Amino acid sequence: MCGIVGYIGPRNAAQIILDGLRRLEYRGYDSAGIAVIQDGKIAVRRDVGKLSVLADRMAESPIAGEIGVGHTRWATHGKPSERNAHPHADGDGRLVVVQNGIVENFRELRAELEAEGVVFRSDTDTEVIAHLIGMFYQADRPLDDAVRLALSRLRGPSAIVALSSQSPDILVAARLGNAGGVAIGFGDGEMFIASDMPAILEHTRRMAFLESRQMAVVRRDGARFVWLDGQPFQPKIHVVPWDPVSAAKGSYKHFMQKEIYEQANSLTDTMRGRVDLGSSEVYLEGVRLTAEQACSLTQMVSVACGTSYHSELVGQFMFEALARLPVRVEYASEFRYRDPVIDDATLLLTITQSGETVDTLAAMEEGREKGAHLATIVNVIGSQAARISDSIVYMHTGPEIGVASTKAFTASLVDQYLLAIHLGTLRGTLSAERRRVLLDDLATLPTLAGQLLDPAGHKVYEELAQAFFRFTNFLYLGRGINYPIALEGALKLKEISYIHAEGYAAGEMKHGPIALIDEHMPVVVIAPQDHVYDKMLSQVEQVKARGGIVIAVASEGDDFIAAKADHVLRIPPASELLTPILTVIPLQLLAYHIAVRRGADVDQPRNLAKSVTVE
Repeated sequence: MCGIVGYIGPRNAAQIILDGLRRLEYRGYDSAGIAVIQDGKIAVRRDVGKLSVLADRMAESPIAGEIGVGHTRWATHGKPSERNAHPHADGDGRLVVVQNGIVENFRELRAELEAEGVVFRSDTDTEVIAHLIGMFYQADRPLDDAVRLALSRLRGPSAIVALSSQSPDILVAARLGNAGGVAIGFGDGEMFIASDMPAILEHTRRMAFLESRQMAVVRRDGARFVWLDGQPFQPKIHVVPWDPVSAAKGSYKHFMQKEIYEQANSLTDTMRGRVDLGSSEVYLEGVRLTAEQACSLTQMVSVACGTSYHSELVGQFMFEALARLPVRVEYASEFRYRDPVIDDATLLLTITQSGETVDTLAAMEEGREKGAHLATIVNVIGSQAARISDSIVYMHTGPEIGVASTKAFTASLVDQYLLAIHLGTLRGTLSAERRRVLLDDLATLPTLAGQLLDPAGHKVYEELAQAFFRFTNFLYLGRGINYPIALEGALKLKEISYIHAEGYAAGEMKHGPIALIDEHMPVVVIAPQDHVYDKMLSQVEQVKARGGIVIAVASEGDDFIAAKADHVLRIPPASELLTPILTVIPLQLLAYHIAVRRGADVDQPRNLAKSVTVE
């Protein structure tokens, strides 16, 4: 969940690391620190709070060197404080370590080290790693060997980078299990390390990625790669196609705002090269299922977390309607703690923007052990989820910096739509004519999204934000394929504005939530003119009869609902399977403007992180 940046080369490492950490602020953190080798010794600056606090401290007490490492921490062991901020040093201060992940046997290791006379200066599990490395870093033993020996004592996922004043020409990076990613960036006479690519895209697009139990010994002219058992290997070097400019806000106030407005383009990007409207064909080169394998499937199990879970709830309708494949959707965090009924006739689908979400990766491991075909929809190229999957569909949305997902959510809906058509074709459940209609509908989607995202029509969201920013509870109602959008709309509001909000299946309102309805409970209803439209009108009537306030997301030209609702947010008409991609956009904008009006930190909501790499 934290950010790591390392550098070795001819430039000032401290400034490069600080700039890189700024590009990882979206991951969420509560403290930060940087260490460099300066005049033959390790110089460390750490502080609590935002990177601006650390930057001010470094301006008052500068450090500089040609090799260093930095970290933004999200607390798991020990409260946010300067003493618990990374990097952490061994007893002699000759080496420092930064870590993403958790040392599960931290207590027993700490007790063992304290019995040996080691004095701990923090409450963190990470300091255990520094002392273990220090214990093994004796005589003529190289730093990388000491790191390997120390990691052999750890249980749980960890991604680390170690720096030593006694080995001033190397950085050692390693990964255990499903901890956060480790990217090794190749420059010209300089090298970079990062937990996520945006940190170093300004400097290089040539990167290698560490798998579990792999290590990189990084020098300014390259890197040597070994398994933790000492065996060398040569990783694939990826050329990352992202433009670093796309990771900047540009003229937008927030990354989230930028990413909402990018959706007309990101929807086009995720379709690009995958649809032939002339032949009505879908091409998903990363999906490695034959027609025979597709026909032998008996079920699909979709597992994910948060927004991606909501996406899969929408996808359930697509796969069952188009591929005629039974689908169940489960939280990845719950899936791993039981004995799910899956086998080699199961397609296990995961969706993860980062590809590093630990609960999702654990669910994939469960599926692998039971023989399921693993398919993933993921945004980050070279991520762990992509590397362990049998079939991959990349979102191709570019970096999503805001913690609250927007464009990755809508892209993943399009990708599920395409995958459902592809599976339907393989399984023989879709005729050529039906495919043509489905793809023609999809082709209009970016234009429809562009209409919704026309800034000229967004004064209504500012007005609604002004009217509702002081309210403390919202209820969101949806039905059918738009019920998951009610869940997603409520999640967006609570994530970034800190207003309590609940998403509910509209038909269930009368079975409990109706007791909450009064003039203090705004109710957002998602009511496009689809086959459950009349049912949604009934919910509106029930809310209004109890004095509730109704904000309706409704189809253009629907004057009937306008006469009943207090406020209406319009969407252009679209095919029913694609309406969720349009109905969610007004809810993203509503949440965004309310959060801005409340003065919340939109891009980095409190207690949240973009890539959840610990349980």
